[in-house]
Amino acid sequence: MKHGSGNIVIKNKKASRNYLFLDKYIAGIQLTGTEIKSLRAGKANLIDSYCQFRNGELFVKGMNISEYYWGNIYNHDPRRERKLLLTRKELSKLEKKVKEGGLTIIVIKVFINERGLAKAEVVLARGKKEYDHRETIKQKDAKREIDRQLKNGSFRK
Repeated sequence: MKHGSGNIVIKNKKASRNYLFLDKYIAGIQLTGTEIKSLRAGKANLIDSYCQFRNGELFVKGMNISEYYWGNIYNHDPRRERKLLLTRKELSKLEKKVKEGGLTIIVIKVFINERGLAKAEVVLARGKKEYDHRETIKQKDAKREIDRQLKNGSFRK
């Protein structure tokens, strides 16, 4: 088995329903020893997680990485803030866009890459309104109906 298996992926499934994605970035996550072990076991939850700037650095809040079972007294706080590692250029670009207003940064996926490092996929997003939800549902229904007709061969030209 390779050092990093690369098959651990934790997703925020509600994010695409509630937000419109504008820009995607891959960031490293600063973790402790027991946190990475819990993450490799798939014991994390991204629901209600968001990112916030503090002193020019980006931190993820609300991400829950469960305590490691064998962690004893050295276990971590499951809901602590974790620093995201991005380049200075990416951080300044994101901070400028967030300060303009109406945009937020959320984590949509956490994974272990091929080298065994924990990475997070963060997006610059705008919250959807009720009419945006209805439009998304209409598009999905239309696509599903077209796919069904193509599969059955009953699609008329």
